[in-house]
Amino acid sequence: MEWKRTREPADAWHMTDDLHVEQGKGDPFAAAIRATRMSMIITDPRRQDNPIVFANDAFLRLTGYERHEIIGKNCRFLQGPKSDKAAIAQIRDAIAGENDLSVDILNYRKDGSTFWNALYISPVSNGKGELQFFFASQLDVSDRKRSEHRITADKDRFEKAVKERTAELEAALEAQTTLLHEVDHRVKNNLQMISSLILMQSRTINDENLKRSLGTMLERIEALSTVHRRLYQSKDVSKFDVSDFARDLVSDLLTASGRSEISPTLDLEPIVIPAEKATPVALMVNELVTNALKHAFKEGPDGTRSGRLGIKMSQPDGHLNIEVSDDGVGMADANADASFGMRLIKSLARQLRADIEWRDAGPGTRVVISMPNGPQHKGDPS
Repeated sequence: MEWKRTREPADAWHMTDDLHVEQGKGDPFAAAIRATRMSMIITDPRRQDNPIVFANDAFLRLTGYERHEIIGKNCRFLQGPKSDKAAIAQIRDAIAGENDLSVDILNYRKDGSTFWNALYISPVSNGKGELQFFFASQLDVSDRKRSEHRITADKDRFEKAVKERTAELEAALEAQTTLLHEVDHRVKNNLQMISSLILMQSRTINDENLKRSLGTMLERIEALSTVHRRLYQSKDVSKFDVSDFARDLVSDLLTASGRSEISPTLDLEPIVIPAEKATPVALMVNELVTNALKHAFKEGPDGTRSGRLGIKMSQPDGHLNIEVSDDGVGMADANADASFGMRLIKSLARQLRADIEWRDAGPGTRVVISMPNGPQHKGDPS
């Protein structure tokens, strides 16, 4: 039947009777809709602008309207300036597509106050599949939304505080890194100054044995200078790339010795060690390479000392393995513990908790050092 706007039903009971469907006054479902504390309305999409044709008392209590003020009107009167346009579009699309919808939207009461409405819309069709009504329930979830907003605000404040603290720590770390780089730079410069002084002093000495001792000490100082140069160039001051150092060291020692006829073979995995271990490891490698260059190879008829020098670094099982080998004369004196270089290597090995072994390579000598080293993490050169 055609709805007459002049008619104002006395209560929700008569309104369900006026829907003219199979379920009516005696239907327990209709009775439940009338009596429930859940706000509910029914709209008729067969009429122009899909007006409200039923509203229970809970809806009136929620919105503050009288029944005669809303019957025959589209329920968009609940929307206001701050209602989310995306949610409104969802409602419009669900109505047009005859689809179910569940959405939270900010609605307005008659007095202008707002509430968050957990809106559920469902189409109702007859046995032929023809759309008859839209059923909509409303639930005031303002408390939940306020809690969500508080949580979001707290989360934003926490993230801002974390971001600010992270920035402070990054700035402090950058300052510390800059300071450590400056320290390494100054140490390198000081070591180079010491090297220059030793070199100048050695030129005034006639004793060849003393000159050789000063020359050996100069090589050790240069090795330490190379360590601090690499630390100064490194982005991570807590780690030291021992493989890159070995490449630099061999190149520097070969250049300084003038032994271009010696062929270096480098098999170096990218391995990092803690920066505090850089100096003793560097001194050990320097001592072994220098010793091989000076003593391993016989002088040929043309005055040159040709041969092969090999350095291998690997970490197969959590231990850094360093091998320095040559194809020279071999160890003439297996009890050469009296030399300063040998004592220095053994002292440094104890400091690093490293095992060191001299082996006959037939021909030549192979020295193997094995020391504990942590796993190579993602982001390390390895």
